Amino acid sequence: MSRELPIGLTPPDWLVRNLRAQPAPVNWPAVIRAAIALSLPLAVGLAVDRPGYGALASMGALNGVISDTASAYRLRIPTIAIPQLFGAVGIALGALVYGHGWVAVAAVTGVALVSGMISTIGAVASVSGLLLLLTSVIGAGLPLPGEWWMAPLLMAGGGLLVLVLALLAWPLRSGVPERAAVADSYRAVAELLEVGGSDSGTSQAYDAGRHAVTQSLNQSYDIILTHRARHHGRSPELTRLLAQLNAITPVVEAAPAARLSGNPLPPEVPAAVRHLASAVESGHPGPTGLKLPTPTTETGRAVDHALRHAADVVANPDVDPPPLSASLERGDPHGIVDRLGRPAALSIRAARALRGVTLSAASWRYGLRLALCIGIAQALVSLILVPRSYWVALTITFVLKPDFGSVFSRALLRALGTVAGLVIAAAVLAEVPRGWWDVPVLFLLAPLIPALTPRGYGYQTAAITPVILLLSDVLSHQGTALLLPRLGDSLMGCAIALIAGYLLWPESWHTRVGARLADAVQDTARYVEGAFGPDPVDPPARARMRRGLYRTLSAIRTEFQRALTEPPPTGRRAAAWWPLVVAVERIVDATTAARVRVAHGAPPPSTTEATQVARQLRELAEGLRESETLYEVRTDLTGPTDSVLEPLRQEVAAARAIASPH
Repeated sequence: MSRELPIGLTPPDWLVRNLRAQPAPVNWPAVIRAAIALSLPLAVGLAVDRPGYGALASMGALNGVISDTASAYRLRIPTIAIPQLFGAVGIALGALVYGHGWVAVAAVTGVALVSGMISTIGAVASVSGLLLLLTSVIGAGLPLPGEWWMAPLLMAGGGLLVLVLALLAWPLRSGVPERAAVADSYRAVAELLEVGGSDSGTSQAYDAGRHAVTQSLNQSYDIILTHRARHHGRSPELTRLLAQLNAITPVVEAAPAARLSGNPLPPEVPAAVRHLASAVESGHPGPTGLKLPTPTTETGRAVDHALRHAADVVANPDVDPPPLSASLERGDPHGIVDRLGRPAALSIRAARALRGVTLSAASWRYGLRLALCIGIAQALVSLILVPRSYWVALTITFVLKPDFGSVFSRALLRALGTVAGLVIAAAVLAEVPRGWWDVPVLFLLAPLIPALTPRGYGYQTAAITPVILLLSDVLSHQGTALLLPRLGDSLMGCAIALIAGYLLWPESWHTRVGARLADAVQDTARYVEGAFGPDPVDPPARARMRRGLYRTLSAIRTEFQRALTEPPPTGRRAAAWWPLVVAVERIVDATTAARVRVAHGAPPPSTTEATQVARQLRELAEGLRESETLYEVRTDLTGPTDSVLEPLRQEVAAARAIASPH
């Protein structure tokens, strides 16, 4: 809601959402790593009378801190090491064209095109593309000490120092982050059952709990399946964790059935899931000793069977999912199905990614947007009477990252964060003598980056700005003369990103949220037919369809939350469509609940009922694709009131009613 200011003015909702700090716990290990990794190279450089070398290594460590986003040890290797390789290539290219006028402009613009295109592959590729462009801009804009190969070596070494610090505890804590991720998924499911199976649980609380479960399962599956794809031979630990993660799926599927049944779950049920979570986290298999009341309803039996199945898997140290094909949904409480399967080999996925980037219109559009903005920036600092600065292009590099959030919001927050960071930098550059005093200052400033980054982009900018300016001053020796030019450069970069990278591209501010929702509704229709249609799919395939749907809807939620931070009309349009996102999630829930009820004794519906529901969903999807605004629809769903599909029909009717103008 908007907040009243003392003078009677009311800031718009989109501005309040942008400025509000996101709640997030402090990652203390990352904070300590940042303090050591950024200050140690500079101290070594000062000790050997090469402060410029130390500053470059500290810049590389800063890149490593930015890349340090994974919790599991195995994931830290690619998430930190791969971006550092791209950063080393970028600084080498930038250093080679430094001072070469239009050659430098063309080279950095070409790097921007490549950076933008590879950023569309995934999270690691996005950070790699960011560092490739970031370091090439720095190399092309700053005189670097030593031979051309020295800067890449030092920056890569600084980034790898972060990786070494991140892996120090691996021998002592191997598998702990993975077990913690799976245990957190169990606890998220326990919260969902507690909210969904109680009289006091509101729809909003249940929706939030379901979203939390989806995010937690996404993260856990990403960690475990990525490890399996890279692991040579069999890994009993990863196999057991995947089986435990798969085992919670029937419990998740039973949650909407409990929600829709209207019968509160006994408190022993969520308590049992938390007990299993503790057993998973400890890593010590053995009898779990669940104490569950005797179920008396279809929903109760579904939850009871699902929990006992999960308990069997958690207690069994020798589970082996791939060979087994039994399914809990078919009545076997010991069926352990590898519901998602093993990912393709790394070489195959790399080839697919390269082919997808090359042939994707979206990757070319983003690459061209980024190249246009960087080209304009590089040309401006070469032509107009301003100090030749890398900060304009650097600002664009950070702001024009649609996969990191709204470009408009990032430009606004970048400007505000830069002002706050410059205030800190002014005090440091004016009062702290250059030399050994820079080391303790950097030791204190560096931890702010991982501490404030989860709070929001503006907070991250405020933390990074004084660190970059301090290291830049070690290389350029400009002191407080850096401050005002950098502020002007940042504002210029934000303006270029907003005009050439945002306003000139209607797709960025005329967000077709209906088209994204339409695809999800179409997939939901296929899910309904897969569960109850004339040619139903097998239970593992249905589980994959449901997981894929929730993953898609989670991504749509994130996209909508970004759109809500945009000014009108985009933010207003996203707010109007938001209830329909929730409605589609409830349709998926109702379908899953009906399938669980049938598996535990309820009469199955006729295929005609399922076909009618799927047809209505497809009509809704087609209408969403044809319009950017809410439109009037006809709601015509009938069927037996005692059918398991009656709640599903009600949810579909509600969704179609939401899509009508009010």
